[in-house]
Amino acid sequence: MASTSPGYGITIRVEGSPDLQPVAHITSALSAAGATITALDVVESLLDRVVIDVTCDTINADHADEITESLNKIEGLVVRKVSDRTFLLHLGGKIEVTSKVPLKTRDDLSRAYTPGVARISQAIVDDPTNVRRLTMKRNTVAVVTDGSAVLGLGNIGPAAALPVMEGKAALFKRFADVDAWPVCLDTQDVDEIVRTVQLIAPVYGGINLEDISAPRCFEIEARLRQLLDIPVFHDDQHGTAIVVLAALKNSLKLVKKDISSVKIVMSGAGAAGTAVARLLVKSGAKNIVAFDKDGVINGSRNRDDEMRAWFIDHSNPMNFAGNLHEAMTGADVFIGVSAPNVLTEADIASMGEKSIVFALANPDPEIDPVIARKYAAVVATGRSDQPNQINNVLAFPGIFRGLLDAQANQITDELLIAAANAIADCVSASQLNASFIVPSVFDPQVVTKVAAAVKASV
Repeated sequence: MASTSPGYGITIRVEGSPDLQPVAHITSALSAAGATITALDVVESLLDRVVIDVTCDTINADHADEITESLNKIEGLVVRKVSDRTFLLHLGGKIEVTSKVPLKTRDDLSRAYTPGVARISQAIVDDPTNVRRLTMKRNTVAVVTDGSAVLGLGNIGPAAALPVMEGKAALFKRFADVDAWPVCLDTQDVDEIVRTVQLIAPVYGGINLEDISAPRCFEIEARLRQLLDIPVFHDDQHGTAIVVLAALKNSLKLVKKDISSVKIVMSGAGAAGTAVARLLVKSGAKNIVAFDKDGVINGSRNRDDEMRAWFIDHSNPMNFAGNLHEAMTGADVFIGVSAPNVLTEADIASMGEKSIVFALANPDPEIDPVIARKYAAVVATGRSDQPNQINNVLAFPGIFRGLLDAQANQITDELLIAAANAIADCVSASQLNASFIVPSVFDPQVVTKVAAAVKASV
């Protein structure tokens, strides 16, 4: 059975007779149904009834429904309410604006607002560089999306993308003390997106592009980098690439293989896949075989798209023409940034000795990690409920912390590789093992080291 996850955590309020021993029945039923009980509280105890709140993690929404139904079937128990803990966390949103200064007296208002604030505005007119020193710009990032490629959900639009962008902003604040704000645009026109971001740019010290579909994301990023004097970073591309490179560096240390000699099979050649492959090649990879929804990318494919053209020129040196399953035979590394369940157990079993599997499709990976671990030496996913989580949060907070502190306006490949090396180095030789190839997202040294590496590379 697949693993339960806090992302599908529920709290069930159950009522029953004390004579029935409801606690025993509830725990037995939930355990039999495959739920993970995390808390059980008696919220009311009377002579004729007991009310119990039981909190548990489930596999998915359907599993949660099945568990609730199993409790309803027990004679003498009544399910009064089911609360989805993830939905509860999102009620009213996840971020807010707070003031850094007291506004309690007329004196406060006179300095923070009128008339004193006019002096600050004039100082910026006199010297435009003062905007970084005297406003929020020095520490503010716009998280920009059009909602066209959100997680594994696809083109769901700006409103549905907002919870994801809120979460991104919360992570910026939590890990790097960067003030980020969601900017969800109701357009998927490249020109309109570029122009809109250009118009709002004076407020921000950096732009984080997020969940914009390929190939439009490449053009948007390139044009904005030419137009703006602040750094523009497409996290789906570069954040993913940085963390994958860091994880692969440490994984290859474990299995004692060199990046220049391993065969790497990739599933997914969109924005993330292209950025990953580019950074791997920049770091010495020689043999990458990549697949997109139309099959293997080789010399017979057309070159009418920038991503495919790059893969044709820089990957598949043997011009392999088979399918994904055939390519997995003898492969040293699999990197998936595509879709759930594209691999079988036989595919993993056919890989080379001491293989490495990065199944990063989110929320459901390309192969069940439990199955992959039966054969592979190292297995990683994008999930927080599995070991070796390859998650962009290891990269983007520290990268923007460094960029903002350095008042940088450009992002280079050298900077990206330096960030990857910094992440990899956060795992010491004594810590490195098959279940710990990247540091925890809560490791405080990650942001510090990545920010320092970025500043040194600017």
